[in-house]
Amino acid sequence: MKYRWVCWPVLLAFITGCGGNGKKLNERLTFWRKDKIPYGSFYAYENLQHIFPNASRVVIDKKSPDKYHNMSFGEAIADTEPTYEGKQAYIIIASTVRPDQREAAALLNLAQSGKHVFISSLWIGQNLLDTLGLNTALYTGYTNDVDSLTVSVNNPVTNQPATFSYPGMALDNYFNKMDSTVTAILGTNDDGKANFVRIAYSTGGAIYLHLAPTALTNFFLLHKNNKTYYDNVLSYLPVSTDVVHWDEYFRYHANGEGGDRSTFSALGWIRKQPGLSVAWWLALLLLLLIFLFESKRKQRMIPVIAPLKNASLDFVKTIGRLYFQRKDNRNLAHKMGAHFLDHVRNRYNIRTSAMDEDFVKRLAYKSACDHDQLKDMVYQLKLAQDDFDVSDETLLDLHRKLEEFYKKA
Repeated sequence: MKYRWVCWPVLLAFITGCGGNGKKLNERLTFWRKDKIPYGSFYAYENLQHIFPNASRVVIDKKSPDKYHNMSFGEAIADTEPTYEGKQAYIIIASTVRPDQREAAALLNLAQSGKHVFISSLWIGQNLLDTLGLNTALYTGYTNDVDSLTVSVNNPVTNQPATFSYPGMALDNYFNKMDSTVTAILGTNDDGKANFVRIAYSTGGAIYLHLAPTALTNFFLLHKNNKTYYDNVLSYLPVSTDVVHWDEYFRYHANGEGGDRSTFSALGWIRKQPGLSVAWWLALLLLLLIFLFESKRKQRMIPVIAPLKNASLDFVKTIGRLYFQRKDNRNLAHKMGAHFLDHVRNRYNIRTSAMDEDFVKRLAYKSACDHDQLKDMVYQLKLAQDDFDVSDETLLDLHRKLEEFYKKA
């Protein structure tokens, strides 16, 4: 068992983030080694040297556990990643750890080759669980409405359980299926259900699965004497470990199970192919050129100028309404006839001194209107001008025929 003083900067940051002044608790679950917020893992990372005093180094792993994952053939040959000797431990703390088939196989190969793999996550990929003969069930999770978490862990030396709790989010699962012949229960939740197990291999390696990752965050470990929980959990890994690998790959690659991880991985693969990489940069250059040319100032749009209105026609219509309201139908008929003859003279250059048969023929020829309709209209116009009393019906019928003529001609 290892006890030590909690470093003051971490404690101060924790109190500042969770304390008074009306500030709300930062509930972001980052599990990042540099985060001093309540649910970061700054404390867990900084105290690795106390758990593994013989470790010569702590390595930050940002690559897939399958070292050739997403590598081209040339990159795999030219790979110069250093290899480490001695006992090694791999620590993965993330909200979700869902490796694809190759990555799950790589994690199991690490354990089978004598290394120790520790995974603490709320959600673990089913492919990895099925291989180990395990299954999980949601205990509290994101639907939890109780602000507290209670967990227990067996002391690595005495094998006696010790219970710890804190007033934060209760995010944990438990195992509802396991092969008891190969699986050792190391810790439980508040209901006594297993949430921390170990599967050992004959080669000396082992894989540890822990389903309460918030119990390894700053908030939990800095609450009262909960740092002892951290000591007990990680003390199951060999104290003689030479190299500790702290994984950050699964913080950014949470959905690897069953296929490609993200568009970023696809983009990275494209950029690793010589031909596709050239095409990618050419496409970016083309888009840049289009942006530069299209962003230049262009001539403003020329407004549409409405055509001039026929003021004389509006005037005639206004005068016509005036005469119609005064019931001077005969005078209005004369005005309509005068306007009609003026229109014919100006548009078709036809003499209008006599509205006879020759006039009608010329007008029908030049206006392409029906001869009989023109003849009827001219006849009704002459009749309205000669009649002393012009009825409203006669005047309206004449107006309709003249309007039809104006539309066609």
